Amino acid sequence: MSAFHEVSMPLPFALGASGGPERRVDIVSLGSGAEARNTPWAHGRRRYDIGGAVRTLDELHVLLEFFEARRGKLHGFRFRDPFDHKSCAPSAAVSPLDQQIGVGDGEQAAFQLIKTYGAGESAYVRPIKKPVAGSVRVSVDGEELAAEGLAIDVSTGVVTLDAPLGEGAVLRAGFVFDTPVRFDLDRLDLSLDGFGAGRAIAAPLIEIRISCVSFPKPWPRAWRAV
Repeated sequence: MSAFHEVSMPLPFALGASGGPERRVDIVSLGSGAEARNTPWAHGRRRYDIGGAVRTLDELHVLLEFFEARRGKLHGFRFRDPFDHKSCAPSAAVSPLDQQIGVGDGEQAAFQLIKTYGAGESAYVRPIKKPVAGSVRVSVDGEELAAEGLAIDVSTGVVTLDAPLGEGAVLRAGFVFDTPVRFDLDRLDLSLDGFGAGRAIAAPLIEIRISCVSFPKPWPRAWRAV
């Protein structure tokens, strides 16, 4: 049975990765020359290839071991996207003010971590399901909360306050996060190029969907845009 393993692919493999987000858009060309565009996907899906990160025989062994432990495509795992793994810009330091994740209604205490891309009506809101343990910082109306005042589920990305968020209070968070992925090949092709040197012909990864947590209504305002 497939499952998700809460383990991270070794970070050196992220340094030589290529890839990025994928969007599916259906386009119908009309007789007038105009076109109609629609997407069945609410969220993008990321694809990577880490084959270029493997350069030594020891790295080949680490990749082979990791692939076997996941049973190939069967089990998902964490991958640190080298292009997008923070609530802020890659070169910036995480701040508890980075992302608005909810506005209080006086009743709700649990909020999903999210990252917003763009602004206004066209903004895209991405649920963050795999935050890195110890990296999440949370603030209410600009004041950072002590770790003792909240619980963070690093397997779902849900932040739970010790009391409901006050009416109109703005909840923000900053964090480092992983992308949930699986291998996207059945056979790992390795090549020995020289003494102590080798490479993977290809080692594609694909993002996997993890169901959103169901919140009691009303949902956080930031979450309604998803």
